Amino acid sequence: MTSAALSPERSAARARRFGWWYAAESQLRAMRAYVVAISLSAAVEPVLYLLAMGVGLGALVNAQNGPVDGVPYLVFVAPALLVASVVLSVGSEMTYPVMDGFRWHRLYYAPAATAITPQQVATGHFVAVMIRFAAQAAIFYLVMLAFGAVRPGWSLLMVPIAVLSAAAAGAPLQAFAATRQDENPFTFVQRFVVMPLFLFSGTFFPLASMPVWLQWVGWVSPVWHGSQLARLVAYGADVSVAMVVVHLVVLGGMAAGGLACARAAYARRLLS
Repeated sequence: MTSAALSPERSAARARRFGWWYAAESQLRAMRAYVVAISLSAAVEPVLYLLAMGVGLGALVNAQNGPVDGVPYLVFVAPALLVASVVLSVGSEMTYPVMDGFRWHRLYYAPAATAITPQQVATGHFVAVMIRFAAQAAIFYLVMLAFGAVRPGWSLLMVPIAVLSAAAAGAPLQAFAATRQDENPFTFVQRFVVMPLFLFSGTFFPLASMPVWLQWVGWVSPVWHGSQLARLVAYGADVSVAMVVVHLVVLGGMAAGGLACARAAYARRLLS
C-alpha cells in the first residue's frame, strides 16, 4: 500500500512515530535553497583556515618553538580547527532559523497542527542541522587529508566528534532561541559566547598555556572537549581514559540536556 492510499488513522499513526524525521526532511529540503553557499563555504573555509593557521602561522611556530604537543603545528591545530569551525556554525543554524519558524514565516505551526508533536518539530530541526554539520565536517576532513595534516584511519572519528561538539553547543542555543520573542539577543550570543569559545578553548595553543583565570572557559566549552578528543584520534594526543570519559560525558550531557530543554520550549510555545 502506498503512502497516498493510507487511511487518515494510519497516516496519523505514522506521523506520531516518524514525525521527527518528517520535520527534519522538511528542514533539509529548505536548506536546498542555499546549498551552493553552504557547499562553497564548507570547501573554502578549511582551505583558508589551514593555509593561514596551519601552514602560515605554523611555519613561525615550528621555527621559533618547535613541535607543539610533540607534533608539527599544522597537525596540532587542524583537528581543533575542524571542531571549532563546525561549532561556530551553530550560530547561523540555531538562532535565526529557529526564530523564523516561530515568528517570521511561522513554519513550525503547520506541522504542529497535525499529528506531529512540537517536541518532534524541535527534534527534527536539530537532526537536520546535525546532518548538515556532518557533511561540513566530512569536507573539512578531506581537506585535512589533502594538506597532509592527518592520516586516514582512526582520524575519521573526528567527523562524529565534531558533530557531537556541535550538538553540545547547538542544542542549548536552540532551546534559548525558542524562548526569545525577537532576534536582538542573537548578536550578543555570537559575539560574547560563541566567539570566545573559539578563541579561548585551546584551539590554537594548549589550554594549559593560558592564564589560570581563563582556563575555566575551556572546561565549559564544547570546542575544547571536542578538540581534545579529535587530537586523540588524529595523532594520538596524550589524553587519559578518564579524560576521554569526562569529555564524552560533558558533550553528551550538554547535547541531551539542551535538546530536552528545546523540546520543552517548543511545546510551551506551539501549544500556547
